[in-house]
Amino acid sequence: METLGHLAHGFSVAFTPVNLMWCLLGTTLGTAIGVLPGLGPALTIALLLPITYQVAPEASFILFAGIYYGAMYGGSTTSILLNTPGESATIVTALEGNRMARSGRGGAALATSAIGSFVAGTLGTLGVAFLAPVVVKFALSFGPAEYFSLMVLAFITVSAVLGSSSVRGLTSLFVGFVIGMIGVDLQTGQPRFTFGMSQLLDGVDVIVVAVGLFAVGETFYMASRRYAGKDEIVPLKGSLYMTAAEWARSWKAWLRGALLGFPIGALPAGGAEIPTFLSYAIEKKLSKHKEEFGTVGAIEGVAGPEAANNASAAGVLVPMLTLGLPTSATAAIMLSAFQSYGINPGPMLFMTQANLVWGLIASLFIANIILVILNLPLIGLWVRLLKIPAPQLYAGILVFATVGTYGISQSPTDLVILYLLGGAGFLMRRFDFPTAPVIIGMILWPLAETQFRRAMTISNGDWSVFYKHPLSLTLLTLAFIGLIGPHIYAFIERRRTRGPEHVPGDA
Repeated sequence: METLGHLAHGFSVAFTPVNLMWCLLGTTLGTAIGVLPGLGPALTIALLLPITYQVAPEASFILFAGIYYGAMYGGSTTSILLNTPGESATIVTALEGNRMARSGRGGAALATSAIGSFVAGTLGTLGVAFLAPVVVKFALSFGPAEYFSLMVLAFITVSAVLGSSSVRGLTSLFVGFVIGMIGVDLQTGQPRFTFGMSQLLDGVDVIVVAVGLFAVGETFYMASRRYAGKDEIVPLKGSLYMTAAEWARSWKAWLRGALLGFPIGALPAGGAEIPTFLSYAIEKKLSKHKEEFGTVGAIEGVAGPEAANNASAAGVLVPMLTLGLPTSATAAIMLSAFQSYGINPGPMLFMTQANLVWGLIASLFIANIILVILNLPLIGLWVRLLKIPAPQLYAGILVFATVGTYGISQSPTDLVILYLLGGAGFLMRRFDFPTAPVIIGMILWPLAETQFRRAMTISNGDWSVFYKHPLSLTLLTLAFIGLIGPHIYAFIERRRTRGPEHVPGDA
């Protein structure tokens, strides 16, 4: 009942005319960004971070959440009609959705995707509302040692999940550590990594880093990979309404996808890729129409993964709001927005910023309703966005990023840092180093350093404080398993695929 009371208060915040306008703007912009190939919610939110200096936090996060949810919806349109997944989480949707479109059932594929996203998004948001307070009560028992151990676990798991290899992920994380240490040490008052430049004494603005890596760097990378040919857009045929048989095949897949996506998304090492691929495998195994998979396209192969994708998007908000741990690139950018307001996500956020948290959660319910209305009737408009010339699109992003960054402090130094980081972001993408761990390391390292110093002060310099506390020891053990576990698993798999050893002299 207490949670329902908080939700009611959240709706009173979200239903104000100004916040409804921000929600509508966010969902519309998010859908458009999701439709455009190569763009995504992380890049868009990074571009819009400078508005945090002008807009109230409730309005900003309602806008960002609308973009986040909208991009999840819009990404399916590109996957189904263009066979070009905007993000890794929509790869599975393209497998069956594009085949359905080519066989004349594109309308049904888009419909099951949109309705499944609504069902899973609503269930996922309910999960956030009821699970987050439980996690908060648990997290309030954390001391400095437990918090530092939790940060270590987050560093290991996020680096492993957000990169193609743990080495690349940890390298990116270390770069974030270095950027996070630039400026004056709050404990000793000594400058670190400033190289004698007074402009760096306050550190590097997290917004400049986020825009440089995710907007400028990503734009350079997309422009470098542009080719002369054109993608073939499959024309939309048939009705946008599903038949009774298609409804019957879809609704169970929606529920299974939602129940799979939310808990995995809420894990520190979750994300959207794992639940979408798992959902596809489960639907393929349970389907009575296995012959449609990989041929004319099976509707369950669209319904389940899309539901899992949207439910995991809601799940990602749980560790971010309750523990301050981002588990995706978009969550890392949203965490930087909290930082720009001087707000630290964590257990106390639900007490000190109740209007913000519950207004944000309530706005997610509203966003889901708006997105169903926006996506199906206006599908023709979203398809036309695919005809925007790429050079104009990339130029617009760079201009917007430059003007927004300069508007923060009118500092030419910020622009130099912006494009240096943009070049670094391009090289990281070019050589397959993930950029999200840089933001995560930059934001979380100062917090981890503070908690480490507190733990050592309380224990009078005794390192055993990190393994004498059972919860801290458990978290560090999980981090160790996360670091070496994939290597052990890969070694076992290699041994298994080799088969039995050949013994000399055997026939």
